[in-house]
Amino acid sequence: MKRAILAIVGTAAGLVLLLSFKTHPASSSGTAAGTGTGTGTGGDTAAPAPSASSGTGSGSKSSGSTTRTVTGDTIDTRWGPVQVRVTLTSGKITKVETVQVPDGNPRDQEINSFAVPQLKQETLAAQSAQIDTVSGATVTSDGYKNSLQSALDKAGK
Repeated sequence: MKRAILAIVGTAAGLVLLLSFKTHPASSSGTAAGTGTGTGTGGDTAAPAPSASSGTGSGSKSSGSTTRTVTGDTIDTRWGPVQVRVTLTSGKITKVETVQVPDGNPRDQEINSFAVPQLKQETLAAQSAQIDTVSGATVTSDGYKNSLQSALDKAGK
């Protein structure tokens, strides 16, 4: 009887854990050469601090739609600077570029190959900086979100 109860409780606990685990679909898009993320091994939880650099913006108007490109603040993280540029068309995020991400070693570049496309995909889907952190790339994800938010603030979105 104890074994049956233990098996049922164990199965229920396993299902709860499995169903509550959030996954991210793999992205099929590539990244631009020369970008990397700043993640290291374990303990990747330090919050990034914004730097004093300023962003830039430009805009154009054609056929009733307004296109504006804005560069967010450079966010200094423990692994290096992170900076994002967004393009908005009629107030909708249509393009996201990483201007800077740490790429000082092969591990940064390896992590970047999966983290940056996921961050871009989530940004386009969410149309905001309220996106999930990529597991294993916490520091860079936080820097990305902070730079993205500063760009959106500058764009008035």
